[in-house]
Amino acid sequence: MSEFERRLAARQDELDWLYMELYGRRDRLNELKERMAGFHRARSQALRRLDEQREAAPDWFRAGRMVGMTMYPGLFAGNLKGVEERLGYLQEQGITYLHLMPLLKMPHPDNDGGYAVEDFDQVDPTLGSNEDLSHLAAAMRRRGMSLCLDFVINHTADTHAWAKRAKAGEQEYIDRYICFDTPDIPREMEKTIPDVFPATAPGSFIFVPEMGKYVCSSFHPYQWDLNYRNPAVFNDMVGSMLRLANLGVEVLRIDAVPYLWKEMGTTCRNLPQVHTIMRMIRLVVECVCPGVILKGEVVMAPRELAPYFGTADKPECHLLYNASTMATQWSALASGDVRQLKKQLDDLHSLPAHCCFVNYLRCHDDIGWGLNEEYGRTIGMDPLAHKKYLYQFFEGSFPGSFARGERYNYDPATQDARTCGTTASLCGIEKGLCEGDEGQVALGVRRDLMMHAAVMCMAGFPMLSSGDEIGQLNGYGYHDDPALREDSRNLHRTPFDWDKAALRTREGSVQRRIWDGLRRLEQLRSAQPCFAPGAWVTTWDTHSSRVLALVRRAGEERLVCLFNFAGAPEPYALDGMEGAFTDLISGEAASCSAGTLEPYQYRVCLASR
Repeated sequence: MSEFERRLAARQDELDWLYMELYGRRDRLNELKERMAGFHRARSQALRRLDEQREAAPDWFRAGRMVGMTMYPGLFAGNLKGVEERLGYLQEQGITYLHLMPLLKMPHPDNDGGYAVEDFDQVDPTLGSNEDLSHLAAAMRRRGMSLCLDFVINHTADTHAWAKRAKAGEQEYIDRYICFDTPDIPREMEKTIPDVFPATAPGSFIFVPEMGKYVCSSFHPYQWDLNYRNPAVFNDMVGSMLRLANLGVEVLRIDAVPYLWKEMGTTCRNLPQVHTIMRMIRLVVECVCPGVILKGEVVMAPRELAPYFGTADKPECHLLYNASTMATQWSALASGDVRQLKKQLDDLHSLPAHCCFVNYLRCHDDIGWGLNEEYGRTIGMDPLAHKKYLYQFFEGSFPGSFARGERYNYDPATQDARTCGTTASLCGIEKGLCEGDEGQVALGVRRDLMMHAAVMCMAGFPMLSSGDEIGQLNGYGYHDDPALREDSRNLHRTPFDWDKAALRTREGSVQRRIWDGLRRLEQLRSAQPCFAPGAWVTTWDTHSSRVLALVRRAGEERLVCLFNFAGAPEPYALDGMEGAFTDLISGEAASCSAGTLEPYQYRVCLASR
């Protein structure tokens, strides 16, 4: 029995049952299995060895050595060959997981940052070729790095071959999209479907004259939602995933997972069929390429996250983004109040042990202020007033703000808005540099490192945004580019500044201070047993609304991590934390039972045995 046959035999009953329940098409199920077998046969020996290693150590992505980075390959190094040439730089920073933003063939210029895909099986020619991608993945594996790519599962570009054939009237391809002959059903559905981009792309359907039909388009008019009621769509999209896996991709970041199934009278989010689809994808991957893991983009309320992990016996995604904690962390920095952040972390810590998050401060997208409004009210926080405070604070318009950013997707009806900007600019480094005030710069660096330290110490593993390791600032040049100026996310989607990166070796430079501070944290994570898979993590009461405490335990080892989110010295007290500790950041003896933290100070304290 081959490896593939062994794996399939263990999963076949469940896969068959789920597929037939959803589609009722035995012929399509058999076709899927034949494709799976073919992709396994085509898998290289190197990747099969990786599969065996990962089967033996399935928690590999939870290890303390894991440090991620996300980037646009074109902005970082021009193309995929350029990224390969710069792997030494990434290894110097300690990166073990590299998420390259969408790089599959896309229309130009309207491609939503690469999330409008024209061909799921080809690299965009502006960035290289499939051979370049495979070569890069192999070079990364030799350096102990894993490659993550986006897979845009919910929709295609309207220039995709399927969309073109649908426009030409071919029913087989019309059936791959969600189409209606009249506006009646779309109008009814739009009554319950929230807009993704209410200001720039309102509504969820567009009329396509070539077809004479109304087509579902949840995101932008040039992105058509796929019809997952059609098994041909599922089979072909899974085939494209496996093709990327065979090029050496180790992590598939599944885009917009909650949107996959549409149903009249619902929000078309988080429906049960979505979980059937994700569970089937997990089974397929485990059969063909178990060295690959699935990371879900599920930007939903915390209570809606757990189902996307599935259960311990029937898992779905291996990883999810921790977008909610990103927002509550920035809220804590602006307000100097960690209570919502602590509540958020407590909620996540209550999830089953197989749930694992990618923690980050910034990414390619905006910061959406989706805080826990119900809890906020219990601590005297008016949800709308606080949200307005946050986006005004981080754009720098609120009196006394240290931040420099911009609004995104402002909705005048709800007064909702999001925030754009790099970590360094939002932390006050840009303001200090522009005003020539070294004191402000130093405080900005302290904020930057404290925020990253909190991310490094949370349950899960950390992911940096490219440029944050050198304190890269906002780029305002996009305002002068007609193709970019309507999207303020381009404020932080800027070319990597290699001249600034060279300053990481200059004593006293902002780049050196941030680079060295991050490396110290990364090395600490890699060396300490309390960051190993299976470590226990919880928050701890500090008797202060300004100081967050995280406690990590593994066997006899115990770490206490403290973070002052306030711009003034703050006393703290931790009940039950008596005894001797060593601050691994300063190397000095530290008290965890009580003490005072300086503005934006953090400590990672190891208990003495």
